[in-house]
Amino acid sequence: MSAAPRTPGEARFAGKFGWVMFDWANQPFFTIITTFIFAPYFTAQMIGDPVRGQAAFGYVQATAGFIIAVLSPFLGAMADAGGARKGYIAFFQALTCVGCVMLWWALPGQPGLIFPIAVALIIATIGAEFSIVFNNALLPTLVPPAKVGRLSGAGWGMGYVGGLIALFAVLIVSRPELIGITPPEGQALFGLDRASFAAERMTGPASALWLIVFVLPLFLWTPDVVSTGLGRLEAARQGGRRLLDTLRRVREYRNPTTFLLAYMIYNDGLAAVIAFGGIYAAGTFGWGTTELGIFGILLTVIGAISAFAGGALDDRLGSKRTISIAIYLVTIATFGIVSVTPTGALFLLDLPAKAAGSGLFSSVQEQIFFAFAVLLGMGMGPMQAASRTMMGRLAPKGMEGEFYGLYALSGKATTFLAPLCIAIATQVFVSQRAAGVVVIVFLVVGYILLRRVREKPGS
Repeated sequence: MSAAPRTPGEARFAGKFGWVMFDWANQPFFTIITTFIFAPYFTAQMIGDPVRGQAAFGYVQATAGFIIAVLSPFLGAMADAGGARKGYIAFFQALTCVGCVMLWWALPGQPGLIFPIAVALIIATIGAEFSIVFNNALLPTLVPPAKVGRLSGAGWGMGYVGGLIALFAVLIVSRPELIGITPPEGQALFGLDRASFAAERMTGPASALWLIVFVLPLFLWTPDVVSTGLGRLEAARQGGRRLLDTLRRVREYRNPTTFLLAYMIYNDGLAAVIAFGGIYAAGTFGWGTTELGIFGILLTVIGAISAFAGGALDDRLGSKRTISIAIYLVTIATFGIVSVTPTGALFLLDLPAKAAGSGLFSSVQEQIFFAFAVLLGMGMGPMQAASRTMMGRLAPKGMEGEFYGLYALSGKATTFLAPLCIAIATQVFVSQRAAGVVVIVFLVVGYILLRRVREKPGS
């Protein structure tokens, strides 16, 4: 965990590569667990009702988000006081692995398991998000400001590629017929039982194994911030005092604070549409693992390309303009996605329901859904990458960890509120489409606040 030798101003290639591999290692958790495979399985099979399932998953995400929102700024300030970040990353990555492994026991048709599996999802989410706080805080220490956008975009892009490969693997294991392999009846690849949804449940332990293997380059090659020599307890005390002092003097940091407030709101809209997109599709079209896997692959490919492109666009146009363009795309995509129903699209078109036994994505409404999903993918990569870059550029020097902790707070302070609003709206209106209204409100309000942020002094 000791700091590696560093070239002044910029880490060696291996160090930057190790940092990028953190996103590669962690993205399958978000891609196949909380978005495209396990979350729809949890809502549709474990709970058994799309509306109740969406509401329940909203409460799970809200609980994890609340804990993250409360603790992440303190942990970031604690890391600033102590200097080194890798020890914290290792602890929280281990927590993620524990939560993921527990998902293997998410057996269908057993209501008594719903609560323990919900707790496992919360544990895994907390571990993943807290480790991201400390990994993000390393970003400004690895490259000069002019290259931050490219490195951040490379991280997000590699993460999407990692998620894409994980999705392909899940699709092949669960439906080997797609590549010409015919397993014994009732089984997926490797003898996994289809009746108990073993392939879907295996995504948890598989994500943990993936994380353990691919996060190693970060610990082996990426230089850590030099430790200040403070013990954990003293670092906690000093970090807490420093955080309270920052909050008391928040007006002195008005520009980064305004950005954090904007990010807090528009990121919630993005997180909500990503988290609930697969759930909405499963409930609307009755999609199973095959359809959701293909949908996830499409969205991830577009997201990866847009993240790499968004990093270059960020350095060329600036983070603020890049985020603004991304918000436009995600808002239009969300509006289009929730306009689609089993028998209609665009709020005006009446379409025939998909015929039983017809091919994959053969209905017009599914194809329209896919078109708007492409727009969503084009916006989500640049929005995520440019937001991380923006924080690195606005954070006061020497306070990166603290402000990335506040960044995590901003990313999660209302992330628990958005799923909560979705859960309540879904229950009240007995409709999955209520989620779209929540998402669009968050995106629009966040954009309005972003317009007040000065990316550079005097700009």
